Amino acid sequence: MDQNILLFIIIGFIAQMIDGALGMAYGVSTTTLLLTLGVSPAAASASVHVAETFTTGLSGLSHFGFGNVNWFLVKRLIIPGVVGAIIGAYILSSVDSKVIKPYVAAYLLIMGALILFKAIRKIETSNVQTHLIPLGLTGGFLDALGGGGWGPIVVSTLLARGNDPRFTIGSVNFAEFFVALAAAITFTITVGLVQWQIILGLAIGGGLAAPFAAYASKRIPTRMLMIVVGILIIVLSLRTLYQTLK
Repeated sequence: MDQNILLFIIIGFIAQMIDGALGMAYGVSTTTLLLTLGVSPAAASASVHVAETFTTGLSGLSHFGFGNVNWFLVKRLIIPGVVGAIIGAYILSSVDSKVIKPYVAAYLLIMGALILFKAIRKIETSNVQTHLIPLGLTGGFLDALGGGGWGPIVVSTLLARGNDPRFTIGSVNFAEFFVALAAAITFTITVGLVQWQIILGLAIGGGLAAPFAAYASKRIPTRMLMIVVGILIIVLSLRTLYQTLK
């Protein structure tokens, strides 16, 4: 698989560009592409979360440095998010990949639709910060089970309630490091780090993309990019579903 490291670098680069512009979808985009290449759900999610600990760590520190972190949100999201991630990672690593793959693809299909929906929906501003514990638990569980989704689920839900985008994205990104770390540790214990080529490629690609993503976020219309990404995830997930169910 060594010859495929370049491909994984490209995937990591593209995913980080998307995440840098949207504040979400790194895990969803990367996992969808890896599943399309034939990587098993457990290996894909494990690789993505290990690589993601580097990108989310840097992102969380950046948001903290710029004062974008709301500690009220962070404190209520971290613990349930970590618990959900551990449960999701354990279940995914314990189930046959052929059994779980269509369900993961269906979940990613829903995430693609959610991103597309968020791109076209106009949200009225308010500030609702209730039911954060079940939101964090659900986000962490589905993030580990599907290889991504913490951002689309948690960020989208909070923004849909009308919470401030700056503090929502900053706080959720800060908490995401701990969620990704919990999932990565659980996967390491249960399935090991056998896909080190994927991890290395994604980490390198994501690191290279970080400065370009920050620049692109100011130049590329967010709504247009979200529509393109949502459609891409939907198409690839439908393809995976077709291949696994035919």
